[in-house]
Amino acid sequence: MADDREFEPRLGRIRASGGGRGKSYLQRVLRAASLAGHGSKASQPFLGSRIARGFGAGRVLARRDRYAIFRQRRVIIKTRIVKLRGQGTKAAALHLRYIQRDGVTRDGAPGELYNRDAERTDGNDFLKRAGEDRHQFRFIVSAEDAGEYADLKPFVRKLMARMEADLGTTLDWVAVDHHNTGYPHSHIVLRGRDDLGQDLVIAREYIAHGMRERAAEIVTLDLGPRTDLEIEDRLGLQVTQERLTDLDKALRRDASSDGAIALANTHNAIAHQHRAGRLQVLSRLGLADEATPGHWRLSPDMEATLRTMGERADIIKTMNRELAARSVERGVADMAVFGAGAEAGQSVTGRVVARGLSDERAGAHYLVVDGVDGKVHYAEIAEDTDGAVASGAIVRLGAAARAIREVDRTVEAVARQHNGIYSPEHHQAYDATARPEFIAAHVRRLEALRKTARLVERHADGSWTIPPGHAERGTTFDQDRAQGRVELLSPVPPEQLRTVRARSWLDQELLAEMPTPLHDAGFGHEVREALKDRRAWLVQEGLAREETSRTVYRRKMLAILRDQDITQAAGELAVTLGKRHVPRTSGEIEGVYRGPVQLVSGKFAIVERSREFTLVPWRPVLERELGKSVRGIMRGDSLMWTIGRQRGPSIS
Repeated sequence: MADDREFEPRLGRIRASGGGRGKSYLQRVLRAASLAGHGSKASQPFLGSRIARGFGAGRVLARRDRYAIFRQRRVIIKTRIVKLRGQGTKAAALHLRYIQRDGVTRDGAPGELYNRDAERTDGNDFLKRAGEDRHQFRFIVSAEDAGEYADLKPFVRKLMARMEADLGTTLDWVAVDHHNTGYPHSHIVLRGRDDLGQDLVIAREYIAHGMRERAAEIVTLDLGPRTDLEIEDRLGLQVTQERLTDLDKALRRDASSDGAIALANTHNAIAHQHRAGRLQVLSRLGLADEATPGHWRLSPDMEATLRTMGERADIIKTMNRELAARSVERGVADMAVFGAGAEAGQSVTGRVVARGLSDERAGAHYLVVDGVDGKVHYAEIAEDTDGAVASGAIVRLGAAARAIREVDRTVEAVARQHNGIYSPEHHQAYDATARPEFIAAHVRRLEALRKTARLVERHADGSWTIPPGHAERGTTFDQDRAQGRVELLSPVPPEQLRTVRARSWLDQELLAEMPTPLHDAGFGHEVREALKDRRAWLVQEGLAREETSRTVYRRKMLAILRDQDITQAAGELAVTLGKRHVPRTSGEIEGVYRGPVQLVSGKFAIVERSREFTLVPWRPVLERELGKSVRGIMRGDSLMWTIGRQRGPSIS
């Protein structure tokens, strides 16, 4: 070739033999172009971004004049691209339901979907059109001056029209406006298909810069450019804020690599005044130091520290808002962020005060929990519990301190006798009384440790290499997995547990060898009083008796209370289902899994047969088998499931 940047594509049949076998024509073009540009300073490797829609507009808008941008009204846009194949359709329906929830309008009413042509549109129709889409775009558009708009719909429609012009295709979208926060904003859901029915691919440059610039254009045209007075007022508000501000970003941008900055280089008098004031505030926070008059050095950790301080301030504001709405009085000293600097295995037990979304773009949830330790805790939770943990429920955040699992002890003992190797055959030799399903439970535990944390190694012959200290590593693994999770202890608050005929959290605390420590104030005091009343009720019902210095509880008390709870719930379900309930405590369980039911005693699965049904302890693995046949062996609270009617692997 005369020029290294030239290449000659060789066309041929799809999946034809040769260097491009198994790859699409586009993939071969991208590979050849990247190889051609490698090592050349004058050219950048071709990554395919120019093939996506909006690349040119995004590149031009990202390089606009700084002065024009300085005068523009600010707009923040958060973007999330969601894959819809598989479980994505259900997630899309949940998202539409969330953005239309109660209390998001100015008058506290539910949000209403709208689109290009209609003031109100049906979300189900949108979901049907998007049923075969590969992906979906979700935008949160928040203009700094959105409060100046009487209605955000015209602004959103203008923005989407500009996007259609930039991307060269009509767009299918719906939106909802929210006014329940300090900054009004709009949620926009965009289908991942263009007007030809092909996958809509938007260039990174347009998502990162172009869309925001177009939105800023519209707001600036609608409200006029920012005046000097508005700019000065906004900068003045940033001087004393304990969070990362535009002033901090400007200081960091103008500082040298070691953080040195000279105020004498600031020519604008107003900017000089604000920067000097901000540096004084940073100095008090320990994030800047004045080496000589007019010469400062910024801390390397300035941005990270200010971001953390801002996040904590937002959390405290959220907690104050939630507590005030429920007339719960707490000071800042009584507020804590769960997980901040926590050791593995730390847990907090308390009552849920409120729940909400900490990040609307990512769908991350939070809980505000009034703990038995006298503090109110804010916790990010790993997943949406879909309303299972409601306000008033009693939960445990994180994991309680756990003892070493007996299954891990056994595996380690077997491996110790066979040079660090565990196998079902070795286990049978170690314990001749072990049943096959008991050994299978140990293998499943090893498989979980291998897939999730790579703590053990499996060999082709079905044996396992077990490193020294296996049992302790298993305990650490369990505690790490529990951090950020929520364990539901009771779906109802303590005042409803005092006389309930069910196995309650209060009963388990009364029987525990190491009960949860209770602070004699706030929610801890409420639990103390509830425990006293529960103990007296158990004595009255003949489930316990008072002796000289202690309370003696009836044998199998928890099982008796659980059976009473199941019997009452089963009577109500029998009317609904039109079938009789057959209690089962042991033996084979077979039928169709119809779904879960949450009782005070715990979560139970409804397993139906032609004329009867039974309630058995629920397991998460059953959710994948909703409406399907299941089979298992039940021994007390222990179940060994075989999914489907065919023989196969068991799940406990």
